[in-house]
Amino acid sequence: MKRFLVILTLISTFAIVIYILLNYWSFVFARTVAGEVFDVQRVDASTAILGNRATKDKDLFSFAIAVKEISGEIVTGSSEDRQWAVVKVGQCVEVKFYPYPPWDLNKAGTYYNARLLKLKDCGS
Repeated sequence: MKRFLVILTLISTFAIVIYILLNYWSFVFARTVAGEVFDVQRVDASTAILGNRATKDKDLFSFAIAVKEISGEIVTGSSEDRQWAVVKVGQCVEVKFYPYPPWDLNKAGTYYNARLLKLKDCGS
């Protein structure tokens, strides 16, 4: 009976870990990057809005972000966060990048939902 409970506990723990990884992959493996804004581009509304469909906020506030770390690595990602509208090239930021899961084969290894955590002048 004791062996059965140990095996049941191990299987349950393994199932919970797998569930968390599958459903919260991006949050578990999120990457915080601090550095200088290398580039930030707003996706043009004419590119984002096609046809006669109603516009959504995510279509109007879509950004491509590139942040250069102190090590020289440039980390890129996309975002629908309106805060990026005020960010300029050359400012220093702290950003949380969320990775696409590896089973999303078209987007694996790239980041989305770049969240602006801190914005400051690089001189300060």
